[in-house]
Amino acid sequence: MVQSELKTVFEVGSVTFTARHELWDGNIQDHADQGVSIVVEGDIDGEKTILLRFNCFDIERSYIYGPQNPDLKTQGPAMLAGRTENSTGMGKLYRMDPTTDGNPIGWAIKTMKTKLPDMLHRAGYPEIAEQVDLEELADMLPELEATARELFVAKRNTVKHNRGTDIFDAGNIRFGLEMRRLPVGDGGLAIHVLTDVGGSTEKSFVEETEIMAFDLFWDGPHYHYGPRNKNHRIYWDKTLVTDYLGWVLDKIDGKKLGPMIDRAGYPGVAADLDQDLIDAVLPALTVKAREMLATGEALTGHPGLPAEVTPNLVTG
Repeated sequence: MVQSELKTVFEVGSVTFTARHELWDGNIQDHADQGVSIVVEGDIDGEKTILLRFNCFDIERSYIYGPQNPDLKTQGPAMLAGRTENSTGMGKLYRMDPTTDGNPIGWAIKTMKTKLPDMLHRAGYPEIAEQVDLEELADMLPELEATARELFVAKRNTVKHNRGTDIFDAGNIRFGLEMRRLPVGDGGLAIHVLTDVGGSTEKSFVEETEIMAFDLFWDGPHYHYGPRNKNHRIYWDKTLVTDYLGWVLDKIDGKKLGPMIDRAGYPGVAADLDQDLIDAVLPALTVKAREMLATGEALTGHPGLPAEVTPNLVTG
């Protein structure tokens, strides 16, 4: 059966609603995050213009009035006089409260159902607000919501790396070292943090999963929180961090790995870490990692970069 393409653009009169999945990388596009945006657009002076934007992400949960409106005035409450300013800028951002608002997609849809005209007024587009047909809007919103929820789970960016060529066991986790090279030419030493999920080691259905990944690449060095889960990627500031391996080892030695694994979405694994076992393998892991970095530099001129491309996906 051929699956039909998911409809992502919807129209209600002169207003267009677009749902799309977005991946943000830390230090590239602000913070590390991913999720679905719902963008409300209309025609302003012959130009397609964003009127409202809803950010329904893992972390970023917000909505923006008039992100392309240069005449939008923002003003803080009188009680904050001296701490806020009257200004004319591009958009006014408000945060959703995940404690009270719940799921951001559900909140955005419920809010638009009754408040879209008011929000368009606040964004600086009263003429468009007056044209919104609330009955037509109510008929369309369930389909928009279904699309947004489908995109959130189906289009999530995740990655499955190789497990590594050299494995160091440390209790309930293991470290895998690998020399990686991407098709674009970037690469270097990778440190994969692995654990067994979905069954005990004696069960046939046990699954080894990568819960953290550190890619010490010469051009785009970065690390992943939960590459098979949230896959929030953060790129190092190469001005401040020059020894990427040293940075990773410092975090492991400084007992930061547990909180990092917790943030990656595996609190049970973090709770069962045995720092003594981790400390015991660090010397041998460090020696091997430095050796691989040196080998790569001798081969290619870049630390840890192998001569051949290494694909991400493991089969079999």
